[in-house]
Amino acid sequence: MGIATTEGRPRGTGPLSGLRVVELAAIGPVPFACMVLADLGAEVIRVDRADGRRSFEEWHRELDRGRRHVALDLKNPDGVAELLSLLESSDVLVEGFRPGVAERLGIGPEVCLARNPALVYARMTGWGQDGPLATSPGHDINYLALTGALDAIGEAGGPPVVPVNLLGDFGGGSMFLLAGVLAALYERESTGAGRVVDAAIVDGVGAMLGMLVGMRSAGQWRHERGTNLLDGGAPFYTCYACADGGYVAVGALEERFYAALLDGLGLDAAALPDRDDPRNWPALRRTFANCFVGRSRDHWARLFEGTEACVTPVLSAAEAASHPHHQARGSGPAAVAPRFVRTPAQLP
Repeated sequence: MGIATTEGRPRGTGPLSGLRVVELAAIGPVPFACMVLADLGAEVIRVDRADGRRSFEEWHRELDRGRRHVALDLKNPDGVAELLSLLESSDVLVEGFRPGVAERLGIGPEVCLARNPALVYARMTGWGQDGPLATSPGHDINYLALTGALDAIGEAGGPPVVPVNLLGDFGGGSMFLLAGVLAALYERESTGAGRVVDAAIVDGVGAMLGMLVGMRSAGQWRHERGTNLLDGGAPFYTCYACADGGYVAVGALEERFYAALLDGLGLDAAALPDRDDPRNWPALRRTFANCFVGRSRDHWARLFEGTEACVTPVLSAAEAASHPHHQARGSGPAAVAPRFVRTPAQLP
């Protein structure tokens, strides 16, 4: 039986240097999670289809960095044998098949762990490995809808708003997959045994809803979307249109931040209704909207920069790339996150 070893492997520069990950090509959460592992120093080998076809290849181009590639036909016994041989000297396998597919191909957890008992076998799905919907198709929007997350996002009186695929695929999916893999690797340090990680987007998003559920239980969250403190309902935590068609984001939650907001807008707190009473929010929103729409987005950005008002311009992705803060830190889609001081990671 092959126990994973770092002997003879390429060495990266990050904290996961020496770790070998085998990624079975998939979409969404899997390539993003494996990109992070590669960014942090792991050697990631992606197994592509033998015919070279990949779903949404152009969409994932930014996520594909840091990989070595091998093409295998996993419907052919020879391809399966090659994969199992590769897993003998690997630490982690990441797959994103629907439940039961890996088993039918002959590369399910039992087979793989028999070849390498120290392997962390990580599975990424939308609905999970079991349950009534386990084998049903779905996408980010469907998982958010069934967890209650989608119902909470949007303007008052309007339909739910789809938060692109950041919340489900990458937040509830990739990040919880990564947490499971790293936890299993940590446990392996003391037990020597591998683990099967069952990561599901519905589980991750459900866990992320904990604070919202707590606020609702405490009577601090209404069912109607767009009427609450953190969903755009509060006039001091929302976005406003500006004279040039741009927008600013206002996050003046705390009292001193709110005071700085009023100061920048030239408003007298004594002349305004109590902000802590939601019944006053519509009037406050109109007041703030009338102020912001009088000047351009960049005017407000310059005026509030360096203050405690928590007002920032809403930037496009192209604008964000050239913002001085991101330039100074080297932040953005092509940067490694998180950062480490002693073992800084570099793009592989």
